Amino acid sequence: MALQPWRTGHVIKIADETADTKRFWIQVPELEKFEFIPGQFVTLDLPIHEKVNKRWRSYSIASWPDGTNVFELVIVLDKEGVGTNYLFNEIKEGDTLTLRGPQGIFTLREPLDEDLVLICTGTGIAPFRSMVHHIKNQQVAHKNIYLIFGCRTQSTLLYYNELMQLQQELPGFNYIPVLSREQWPGKTGYVHQVYEDICADKKQAYFYLCGWKGMLDEAKNNLLEMGYDKKVIHLEIYG
Repeated sequence: MALQPWRTGHVIKIADETADTKRFWIQVPELEKFEFIPGQFVTLDLPIHEKVNKRWRSYSIASWPDGTNVFELVIVLDKEGVGTNYLFNEIKEGDTLTLRGPQGIFTLREPLDEDLVLICTGTGIAPFRSMVHHIKNQQVAHKNIYLIFGCRTQSTLLYYNELMQLQQELPGFNYIPVLSREQWPGKTGYVHQVYEDICADKKQAYFYLCGWKGMLDEAKNNLLEMGYDKKVIHLEIYG
């Protein structure tokens, strides 16, 4: 896949999703359509360091291909992170960003002839939101889809109402949020128990994991111990 050139993106909208997470809508005026495959990411070149490679920050695209030149990023504030502090404190609607993309191979294997188990924490939900909406919009034939989303509290559940609605609209789609620090009517604990229960009979499935490295390592090891081949486990690390 050819490396994309650096382009100028215009920040056309910013919205708070949670107390420490923002959504950024970015338009690329030089393109009629910003084309990408759900699961890919873009790299931002932020003016935060003298060395070029220390200015780059990559984020999964949270929206889905819609024929426009606008895409969405969802970014959580890392109080110790120079990049997210710049985006949260300096970037305003109407500002520009230097970006490159799309990039990445964390994309769906088609045809979708086996169940999909999508496991994520935090803003790791971004590529899965893109994938699931794309499946619905393009009427992609699919088996069961399980989106297991681990968060601490209800207040940190990204896109909650939207995904609950999507569960009603997309046959076979199961949205399963899991809270680790709060009791509520839904699942509690960690994501591992959920996919272990779903796959207790070792159903044929493809697994996509996105989130913090600790969660990914544990999930991958668990799945291997359950007897799944590493070829059906795909990972995307952030942070």
